Amino acid sequence: MQQLPISEKVELIRQAIAAKPDGILEALATEYHVPVQTVVECLPADGLTRIDGQHFVAVLTDIAQWGDITFICHSKDAIVEFCGPLPEGKIGHGMYNLQGGRSGLSGHLRPENCKAIFLVRRPFMGMKTLSVQFFNADGETIFKIYVGRDEKRALKSDQVERFERLAALSANTAGNA
Repeated sequence: MQQLPISEKVELIRQAIAAKPDGILEALATEYHVPVQTVVECLPADGLTRIDGQHFVAVLTDIAQWGDITFICHSKDAIVEFCGPLPEGKIGHGMYNLQGGRSGLSGHLRPENCKAIFLVRRPFMGMKTLSVQFFNADGETIFKIYVGRDEKRALKSDQVERFERLAALSANTAGNA
């Protein structure tokens, strides 16, 4: 697969997604030797909204108001999940510093490394999901944030509304592709 031209890989990835819409995107990226962003870009267009990475801080600032979300870092060696509110952050020493304190999520992010953000609507493990996925210049995932679920495992309606509002606002930005 590695020797195939990218156009052929993209077509094969689209076929794989059509055959198994809730498959693991990272597995397709590994199978076809492409960055995860390439796989995301193969999802049906009605399930994607692209935001330029320059809006990294604004997007995270908005998500910090959503309440409990699921924050995921997925690498070839681990999938790390955090469930809870995304803490507010602030710029300092060239980093976007999450102010989680002793409890909850905290850390230091490099906003200038984010080149693309995708709002993704797709099934996963038989359930509708909404996620905000952040990508670096190599097209690799920095992290993902999933809309939270209520006690009945339904997507939280207030967060769905915030997600769609973020998508609508992005349509009005010059950085949207």
